[in-house]
Amino acid sequence: MNTAMIVCPNCGNEIALTEALQEQFRHENEARLKVLAGRAEQKARADFALERRLLEQQLAEERGKRETAQQAELELRSERSALEERAREIDLEVLRRVDAEKQRVEDAVRRGFAEQHNLKIKEKDKLIDDLRRALDDARRKSEQGSNERQGEVLEIDVQAELEHRFPQDFIAPVPKGARGADLVQEVRDSALRPCGTIVWETKNTKRWQPAWLDKVKQDQRALGASVAVIVSTALPDGIVEFGRIDGVWVTSLRTWPALAVALREQLIQVAFAHAAADGRHEKMDFLYRYLAGDQFRSRIEAMVEAFTALQSSLNRERVAMERIWKEREKQIERVLANTAGMYGEVRGILGSSIAPVPALELDERLGCLRI
Repeated sequence: MNTAMIVCPNCGNEIALTEALQEQFRHENEARLKVLAGRAEQKARADFALERRLLEQQLAEERGKRETAQQAELELRSERSALEERAREIDLEVLRRVDAEKQRVEDAVRRGFAEQHNLKIKEKDKLIDDLRRALDDARRKSEQGSNERQGEVLEIDVQAELEHRFPQDFIAPVPKGARGADLVQEVRDSALRPCGTIVWETKNTKRWQPAWLDKVKQDQRALGASVAVIVSTALPDGIVEFGRIDGVWVTSLRTWPALAVALREQLIQVAFAHAAADGRHEKMDFLYRYLAGDQFRSRIEAMVEAFTALQSSLNRERVAMERIWKEREKQIERVLANTAGMYGEVRGILGSSIAPVPALELDERLGCLRI
């Protein structure tokens, strides 16, 4: 009988096995191996099935993601086409609104020019009322304080204005307390030749006094002056702004500068005529009658009235044009603000897909709009 030696796993001794035992062990081992192989095969099949399910699940997820991505791409392409179409519509709408706003501004400007005449008339009436009120307020304020101090202030103002307008003339005040007019103006031509003398009397009181005329005429005769003028806040009855009474010119605070220009120009012309007719007594007599006559007075009044009218018209036109310029400036600012706001809203919706407008973009060098 054949035997085989095996080692006991418990005691480590060799044990002799018969062929029957060997065959039994072999069958048991084969059975055990079959069981183990079956289990391994089942586990492998289960693992394979699980892995297959996972792969199929991943494949389904990838397929779903791909379909979702494709759908999203289709939606994005559709939205992009819609946005591009909307951008073109908005650009066209912006241009239409800008054209409409330009037309509205042009219509407003045309209406403004059409109404300019009526506005000027209304502004003229309002300006006259404002000037009257301002004159009344100024007159009331001027009545405050002592009459002497107010008279000195008016005299200083008249002297300063005469020195500013006629720097070539000699203008001297009469010392306080001395007899005579307040100011004496020696008129000189461009060659500094004496052409005559004007005596100025200033009055800053509430009521007109007729005795002033006799006093200023005495001062005129004492100085040998050619012309005598009273500048007064209160005018006699029948005199509006300026006029001549008993050979003495009486004027208001508003018109005395114009009267000074006219009188001075006439004295220079008379002096020139006197020099040309020197030695001719009859011409001197004619000039005297001319200076003492109504024609000379009418010319002086016309010159003063024209000067005053021109000055008032210039002031009214300056005020009206400044108002018109301010209105146009505000209208243009509103147009630009609305256009820039609408452009900013469109850029905020569409982003960089809309073409930029250079006039509404920020200049990087200057840090401001390129308008």
